[in-house]
Amino acid sequence: MRKVIAIEFISLDGVIQAPGGPEEGFAYGGWAAPYDDDVQETKMQEQLHLPFDPLVGRKTFDLWAPYWPHHADRWPGINAATKYVASTTMTSHEWQPSVFLSGDIAEHVRTLKHQPGPNLHVFGSGNLLQTLFKQDLVDALWLMIHPLTLGGGQRLFAEGAIPAAFKVTESTVSSTGVIFVHYERAGAISTGSFGGE
Repeated sequence: MRKVIAIEFISLDGVIQAPGGPEEGFAYGGWAAPYDDDVQETKMQEQLHLPFDPLVGRKTFDLWAPYWPHHADRWPGINAATKYVASTTMTSHEWQPSVFLSGDIAEHVRTLKHQPGPNLHVFGSGNLLQTLFKQDLVDALWLMIHPLTLGGGQRLFAEGAIPAAFKVTESTVSSTGVIFVHYERAGAISTGSFGGE
């Protein structure tokens, strides 16, 4: 079965909005750029070279569509990958292959997960992620946790999350203090008491 993997730049206070630039009008747009180093470049290249199909929201697609068709050398596979886009209004685009999902997004994603193909990578797309979290459709989180707080902006768990346990499968810390960590779902939450009583 295909996995849904959320890949996010995130601040210590959980903000994922506009890490790469000011395009969204966010006061701190581009907040992740000063933390770039060789470790980040290596980790990003590892991720970008994996087989994948992007699963994104309309805003993310609108940011990508003017750029990536002309910069394929920077992200091998992005143009050939099937881009699944959650949108209530857009039904087609010249950047192909693209598939537009409307209506019950959770049901569309459940169906996609059971179809053959590479894993579904969610980049940005905060509103889409809230739907996926509520329906327990996210199998893994690949987070790049930056050592800053932003105080406001769209958060990874903006509307809360269902109780779920995760396990760390990989972690690295960069020279600039960014923690690269992969979390995989690990079933239900276990509880207990400190001291064994």
